[in-house]
Amino acid sequence: MAKVSQAHRLRDLLEDAIVEGRFLPGDRLDPDALALEYQCSRTPIREAIQQLAMSGMVQVVAKRGTFVTELSISELVERFEVMAQLEGLCGRLAARRITADELALLQDVHLACQAKVEAGDSNGYYYENSLFHQRIYEASHNQFLAQEAARLHAALQPYRRMQLQVRMRLESSFAEHDAIVAAIAAGEAQQAETLLRDHVMIQGERFNDLVASVQQLKRA
Repeated sequence: MAKVSQAHRLRDLLEDAIVEGRFLPGDRLDPDALALEYQCSRTPIREAIQQLAMSGMVQVVAKRGTFVTELSISELVERFEVMAQLEGLCGRLAARRITADELALLQDVHLACQAKVEAGDSNGYYYENSLFHQRIYEASHNQFLAQEAARLHAALQPYRRMQLQVRMRLESSFAEHDAIVAAIAAGEAQQAETLLRDHVMIQGERFNDLVASVQQLKRA
């Protein structure tokens, strides 16, 4: 197993902290404070921040510092539109190319999502949900597409997490997953594409919920 560098480990820790809401969109990341918190020098912190900047999760502003990426409503909608298309294409290719082993892994994480819904655990569901989508990216057997989908998925993580706090969203998300798994298992490429695209697309009530969540976040 390849050894994980300190910078990579710190990047994962900072990414988790952003996704978990410890650092909110617009917050400034202080390298000195982070080095103290994680008991390391500033060098791996800077490397970790550079990696997060490449993924779009943070933005480095000259002479001001590093900030957790804060997107306007229009910017969010644009990114979710692109994400929906990428996810739909992943679903289409996965329905055609998924192997028996990959389908088993997808079904396993789907069951894990179900357990989190039944427990009312939105945080636990969030992590299983991310893995669910990652399984579909991998099953597309298109490495470039999978990487681009994963990159945008990471950049939108704080906002995707917000959506799961909306009442009954866990249940509706899981029901959508259920139909997606069935379509992929049946090899129904067009159906899988449509279902995944609609699953990610921000429109109607989900758009209003997202606007309300972002406005509440800015008031916090």
